[in-house]
Amino acid sequence: MIRYFFVFIIFICFSSINAQEISASALLDKAIAYHDPNDLWDVFQGKLFITMSYPDGRERLSEVEIDLPKEYFRLTSTKEDTIIEQTLIKGDCTFKLNGSNSISDGDIKTHRLSCERTQMMKNYYTYLYGLPMKLKDPGTHLDPKVQTKYFKGKEYLVLKATYDESVGKDVWYFYFDPDNYAMEVYQFFHEESKNDGEYILLSELENVASIKMPKIRAWYYNSDDKHLGTDVLTKATSLK
Repeated sequence: MIRYFFVFIIFICFSSINAQEISASALLDKAIAYHDPNDLWDVFQGKLFITMSYPDGRERLSEVEIDLPKEYFRLTSTKEDTIIEQTLIKGDCTFKLNGSNSISDGDIKTHRLSCERTQMMKNYYTYLYGLPMKLKDPGTHLDPKVQTKYFKGKEYLVLKATYDESVGKDVWYFYFDPDNYAMEVYQFFHEESKNDGEYILLSELENVASIKMPKIRAWYYNSDDKHLGTDVLTKATSLK
C-alpha cells in the first residue's frame, strides 16, 4: 500500500512539473500541430454546414462558405421559412432575403442586415472554427503562464488570452488535453469577477482538408450552467 502511495505522489509531482515547464507559446504550437498538422488554415477554402439547436426546440441551419485567400465569406441562414444570405467580398457586402436582392427597409431592420453585422458574423465563424490557430493573430495576448485546471472532472492545460481593445474586450480560456493537446473546451468572461460569460464544450472532430475542427459545440452560461444551445457541424467540404 505504501509503495502505491509513493508511486501516486511521484506521478502527481511529475504531472505538475510538466505543466509548469511548458510555455504558453509551446503549448499553442503543440495544439496547432494537432489541429492543423499541415499548416493550411491561412489558405482555407471550404463550406461548413451547421445546425444550431435550442432548448425550446427551434433550429437554425447555416451554410458558411469561407475563402481566406480571396477574402470571401458567405453565410446562408435558414430559420423556419426565412432564408437570409449575407456575402462579404474584400469588405463589400451584399444581401438576399428569400432569394431576392430587393429588400425593404422594414425587412432590413427586422433581420438586422448591415455590413457591420456581416463582418461580425465572418469574424465569429472564422474565429471559432479557426481555433486554436487564430490565437496567433495580431492583437492576441497569451498569458505566458500555462495553468492546470480541472473542468467537469478532467485535468487540462489552460491558456489565458486577452486582446487589444480593437479586437475584443473579453477574457478567454482555452482548455487542452494534456496528452494529445486537443482543444476540448473554451470559455470567456465579460467581467470575470462576476462569473458572467459562457463556456463551450467541444466533442468529436470533423476532418476538413486535414484540419481537425470541433463537430459538436454545446454552449452554457458560466453562472448557472444553463444550456443555451448546441451547434453541430453536420457536413464540411474543402473547395481546394
